Formats: sequence, structure tokens, C-alpha cells
Amino acid sequence: MTVAKILNSKGSGDVLTIAPDKLISDAAAMLSERRIGSLVVSEDGASALGILSERDIVREIGRRGHGCLSETVAEMMTKDLVTCERADKADEILAKMTAGRFRHMPVVEDGKLVGLITLGDVVKYRLEEVKMEKDALEGMIMGF
Repeated sequence: MTVAKILNSKGSGDVLTIAPDKLISDAAAMLSERRIGSLVVSEDGASALGILSERDIVREIGRRGHGCLSETVAEMMTKDLVTCERADKADEILAKMTAGRFRHMPVVEDGKLVGLITLGDVVKYRLEEVKMEKDALEGMIMGF
């Protein structure tokens, strides 16, 4: 299974972005309102500068208190962005996310943001693959 198949099955390729000069409080409100776990940081909605997750915000509130909510997104975002492309294999992405301990990965092609996949997306489709393999093996054993 490729990232492209995962994106296609998700439907809309829209990725919510936030400008780096917005406040963390604005990002938190957006995450809460949309019931999502991360925002890609972008000045133009097309290029990814970084990513900000709910975990990032909670970690910093726990460490420094609620005062960090008045900082900008650029100050708290993860700048060393790990991305993937549509042609990448789900197994490889799952390994990267697990090793890096993150749950959201922007999909970028030719420098342009084309989607976002989550750990949950990858696990869901990997489980579907395993089920199909199991069903095929059962069919072979049973003579179907």
C-alpha cells in the first residue's frame, strides 16, 4: 500500500495550515474546533515550514505554564519536518513515524503540500492489508 492509496481513501486532500506568525492560542483553538491533532505551518498554504501538534502545545504548557499560549506558532513548531511522498510505501512510513515518535506526516511533492497522513491512517490500511492476506491464505487452504 502506498501513501497515494491512503490519501485517495481519505477523500479530501485539504490540509489545514496555520501561518507561523499566528499565536499558539489561535492554533489551540483551531485544533479544538476542528477536532484534529496537528496543523502544518505554512505562509502560503502550499509549502510546509513546520508542524505543530496538540502534544507540542500540551508539553510546553506543562513545562512553562499558560504564558506560552501568547507565543507565535513559529516559536513552538517542529522545524525539522519529516515528510513523505505519494509513492512511499505505508510500511516505510509506519516505521518512520514509530521511530520518530510522531503521529502526523505531511505529504509533499515538488515542494508543494499535497496531503497529510496520520499514524492512525497508516495502521488502519496496514490492518486491512493483513486481513486481505489472511483471507487469501484461508481461501487457499480451504480450496476456495
